[in-house]
Amino acid sequence: MITLTDSAIAAVKFALSQADEPVSGLRITVEAGGCSGFRYHLGLESESREGDAVIETSGVKVFVDSDSQPHVGGMTVDFTTGVNSPGFIFDNPNARENCTCGKSFS
Repeated sequence: MITLTDSAIAAVKFALSQADEPVSGLRITVEAGGCSGFRYHLGLESESREGDAVIETSGVKVFVDSDSQPHVGGMTVDFTTGVNSPGFIFDNPNARENCTCGKSFS
């Protein structure tokens, strides 16, 4: 369903290690909003919720709620520390258009 690059896995593992509370993975949610109609929301999560898809790769769990699943199937998540756009990068085959910010799509 979702693929994490080695850079994204390292970034998530670092975030998990720095969390104030015990957490076990990354939650990816698609919400209405952003420049193009939908935007990605990321957060640390301690456990799955009813209806979640749970993807585990290289010791990292990714939780995706049932409403977001159709929007992110086949997506690759990368992480960059580049000067122009540091952070997570989403390569989503379901997006018809992406905003120049890279955080929203339609």
